[in-house]
Amino acid sequence: MDRTLADDLARLPDLLDATRRAAADALGTLDARPVVPPGRPPAGTSHAPEPLPEHGAGADSALAAFRERWEPRLSASAGPRYLGFVTGGATPAALAGDWLTAAHDQNSNSSLDGAGQDLERETVGWLRDLLHLGPQHTGTFVSGATMSNTTGLAIAREWLGERLGVSPADDGAGALGPVRVLSGAPHSSIAKALSVLGLGRNSLVPVPTLPGREAVDPAALDRALADTPGPAVVVTNAGTVNTADFDDLRAVAALKERHDFWLHTDAAFGAFAALSPDHAHLVDGLDAADSLCVDLHKWLNVPYDSAVQFTRRRDLQARVFQNAAAYLGPLGDHPDLVHLTPENSHRLRALAAWFTLRAYGRQGHREIVERDIACARALGEQLSEDPALRLLAPVRLNVVCFTLAEAPTPARLSALREAAAADVFVTPTRYGGIPALRAAFANWRTTPADVRRAAQALCGAAKEIA
Repeated sequence: MDRTLADDLARLPDLLDATRRAAADALGTLDARPVVPPGRPPAGTSHAPEPLPEHGAGADSALAAFRERWEPRLSASAGPRYLGFVTGGATPAALAGDWLTAAHDQNSNSSLDGAGQDLERETVGWLRDLLHLGPQHTGTFVSGATMSNTTGLAIAREWLGERLGVSPADDGAGALGPVRVLSGAPHSSIAKALSVLGLGRNSLVPVPTLPGREAVDPAALDRALADTPGPAVVVTNAGTVNTADFDDLRAVAALKERHDFWLHTDAAFGAFAALSPDHAHLVDGLDAADSLCVDLHKWLNVPYDSAVQFTRRRDLQARVFQNAAAYLGPLGDHPDLVHLTPENSHRLRALAAWFTLRAYGRQGHREIVERDIACARALGEQLSEDPALRLLAPVRLNVVCFTLAEAPTPARLSALREAAAADVFVTPTRYGGIPALRAAFANWRTTPADVRRAAQALCGAAKEIA
């Protein structure tokens, strides 16, 4: 064994303790650190990389180099005022679970070494209960919303083949002929998934939304389905990116009485509205989806990367993703996880989710969701009181979409973001053709005090660039 590697093995408890202290220090200083550190290189550029060392100096040296060279440049994305990308953090229990995931280093795809699969299935069952889904929905962990949407649409592609008497998994997507995927305000990952799946971005057909909304117009969708030859795919939204708007899931599902379509619901963060009695009506009908995307490193507050893909048709899922090799378990009636997603290697992502659900239960996660919703509304109220800013949509759940009251150009909004970045991080968007900013609340640490600090920073920055 390499001498340095052997030395690190002999000192492993000390190295892990040093790492623990470094992690505790990073998390303990979140409130004092800039949300986005100053002095970042311009967009499109990066710091010059160091050459790979010929002879390593051990884990202590690597930890010291990381803390000196890289840690100061990392954003405080685990903290309470990082309001971009619907980013959660990691609850204490989720962090503990993630550390143990790395320590045990399980590839949980095969029942030949099956504890990981059993743990994942138990966790999926808890999530199904948490989100009020029925037992007909089976679920599998994937890396994030994009992979969840891609997996769900891959199953939809096979369903289209079933309707047409072909198998895209065997014969290719071309066997389907033209495909139509209908949606009102789809996330960008939907078009990306269609590209990956060989259905093509141009198969995505925009359907009109309700006036002043990002929610699909059910009557317009009814007409679009009537004009669609053959079976189709409909993608509904339970929480849009810009305004956290929700399609009427029950009304869309009811259209199946007249039209033949697969219903995929993108509920990456919006599914967790089910935890709040005051907002659960937004996801009424979530259970009607044939496939469903739920992202866990958002509102469940587990570390990146983690999501779940639910479906009613695990048989079609296995037909798409089955993997034949002598060292893998059989397909059977209860397929191993290796037969259910694009990944053959599948870390035990479920452990972090298991830990946080086991530690805090339904009520603990309900409190996080409801506090974040209250914080989003408070920020919306404070920004709307500033004459330099204006809201572009009501705060429906946990996203605040706003812009400058005068001359909201991308350049001026970028300047506003930069001026406020030490205290709050928000992301750019465009809503109704207007350049805008959005603040998304999903972190378990966020409190009303963070809202006041974020509002002061944004309002102050707006005045600076006026």
